[in-house]
Amino acid sequence: MARRLTAFTLIELLVVIAIIAILMAILMPALSRVKEQAKDTACRANLKGIGIGVLMYLQDNDFVMPDTHSNVGDTDGRTNGHLWWDTAGRPLEASDDMAYWGIAYLNYVKERKLFGCAAFRNFCEMLAKDMLYGSDYKLIYVSAFSINGWLSKENTVRIPHHSEIIVAHDHMEPRIENGNNTGNSDMLFPSPNGTNLTHYREGGSRENWYRGIFRHNIRARGDFETGGSLNMLWLDGHVSILKETTGEGVLKRWYDPLKKHP
Repeated sequence: MARRLTAFTLIELLVVIAIIAILMAILMPALSRVKEQAKDTACRANLKGIGIGVLMYLQDNDFVMPDTHSNVGDTDGRTNGHLWWDTAGRPLEASDDMAYWGIAYLNYVKERKLFGCAAFRNFCEMLAKDMLYGSDYKLIYVSAFSINGWLSKENTVRIPHHSEIIVAHDHMEPRIENGNNTGNSDMLFPSPNGTNLTHYREGGSRENWYRGIFRHNIRARGDFETGGSLNMLWLDGHVSILKETTGEGVLKRWYDPLKKHP
């Protein structure tokens, strides 16, 4: 007697495919969130490693921060770029035009990759294409954090409450000081009109890059709203998270502890 062959019907196959599609639709957002959280965790770990390097640098340099060339009279371009190498592939010095601030710490933070952040890569190509600083976007994968330029050449022994002083944080700007030591349009504390990051808000000269600042765990699609967060490195070496804000609760003394800047 011949065996009867059985097979799935077309309806059964369609039902299985539909079930798989539904499960994928449920799982994909969760997997995406896990991926973003992993990026955030790695980014904080990198900042923590940089913080250790900063502390080691201070111990070897009489507790004085390096020169980020942000004082009045300095050439504006110096230490205000994302670049580690020149166009010929030669390593830049910390004082070179368009040099990244991390160069000053290379003897203490051995691997450049610690200055990178996976969440920053999404914005690198846009940054290079729009020529905020101009370069092959791959060259700035490891230039993900900004330095607080107001700490340039400061003796940290004179600074109280190191746990409340920002050294660096996620940003699109490599050196936060607005070029003239008086403005705060690149900073997280609110300006006199009650809003922070005015360079990057609607109508600002750098509005296209706003979404590259609060770039972790993004929840909103608005041009000036991400629902996300950024990571901050403090002078005592600890790292914390700041949820997207227009400046509420952010103090100017976090950047300017000695109140040198009007």
